[in-house]
Amino acid sequence: MSKTVKLAQHLEQLHINNMYKNDFYWTWDKTDEELEAIFTVADALRDLRERNRSTRIFDSGLGISIFRDNSTRTRFSFASACNLLGLQCQDLDEKKSQIAHGETVRETANMVSFMAEVIGIRDDMYIGEGHKYQKTFMDAVKEGYRDGILEQQPTLVNLQCDVDHPTQCMADMLHIIHHFGGVENLKGKKLAMTWAYSPSYGKPLSVPQGVIGLMTRFGMDVVLAHPEGYDVMPEVEEIARKNAAATGGSYKKAASMEEAFDGADIVYPKSWAPFAAMEQRTKLYQAGDQAGIDALEQKLLTQNAQYKSWTCSEEMMKRTKNGSALYLHCLPADITGLSCPEGEVANSVFDRYLVPLYKQASFKPYIIAAMILMSKVKDPVSALLAMDAGGRRKVF
Repeated sequence: MSKTVKLAQHLEQLHINNMYKNDFYWTWDKTDEELEAIFTVADALRDLRERNRSTRIFDSGLGISIFRDNSTRTRFSFASACNLLGLQCQDLDEKKSQIAHGETVRETANMVSFMAEVIGIRDDMYIGEGHKYQKTFMDAVKEGYRDGILEQQPTLVNLQCDVDHPTQCMADMLHIIHHFGGVENLKGKKLAMTWAYSPSYGKPLSVPQGVIGLMTRFGMDVVLAHPEGYDVMPEVEEIARKNAAATGGSYKKAASMEEAFDGADIVYPKSWAPFAAMEQRTKLYQAGDQAGIDALEQKLLTQNAQYKSWTCSEEMMKRTKNGSALYLHCLPADITGLSCPEGEVANSVFDRYLVPLYKQASFKPYIIAAMILMSKVKDPVSALLAMDAGGRRKVF
């Protein structure tokens, strides 16, 4: 019996009917079993590809990607996921569209979706705007489907908004599950989600928020640490507290990186901008005040520079459990002595964890493909079994 068949049998035991024809905005919208289904299907798709089985559930159709911020890993992960399932990926470059000529979001949404099965959107730069744009876009698509303009209703995969980065955090989680040998081994593990110094400005809050919103669902002891003023959204912290209470884990705040790293099994040192500053930035953006944005940037760069000691050094790693915690980063990292003079992580630490970091990133295409499959296939168990018994990916 293949690994895929075993995973399909497990999938059959889960209550996942609500995933069909549904979108993926953020992880806390999904039940525990729905998240488990994504992990299960992702592992099955990886097994099928490794065994040279075809995983094409479509013989035509588009996956539309819209990146309103720069991307390498997520952009190519989405394209890979679409291709894995048989879709062609088409990137919407807003500079080459008619948006500059006044085309509305509603019009754009319908015009790009005539043969689209999935739409992936990244809009993470401005607090209060990213999720709103995704919702506005998909509401227009659903309206177009109801009105008979579109022959099918595309599904959304959130490729990062101002609130959550579900594809990243789900990939991180699957990496953790594999590293520790199963979900059952995660209870009581300490995870430190800490701010780290960066010489750049305005990094989104969605990764730390996604981490505390997801990792607290697995009985782990999650610690969020940051300098004063670098708070995340309070509503996401409340979600983390409720998750921890429900799973027997814990969620707490720490005032220092040292406290967070002490005895940690997993560390995730990453820079982000203060929530209050990002709110201010959004207001300046809405007012078209570029001078105000530039002034805010300089202020925050000066503020960041006060906390250069918040870095993942060799000395900091020695504080972790047995000095060998699993180091995570969504990449690219600001690497001291390599990509910048001073940054989030020491070059020696980063270099030592290079292979695990790349493996962490390698889960993302399969996570995205699993999100698409679970939304577009009514009977995913039968689909996986058919793939397992089906043809080869490479014919020769």
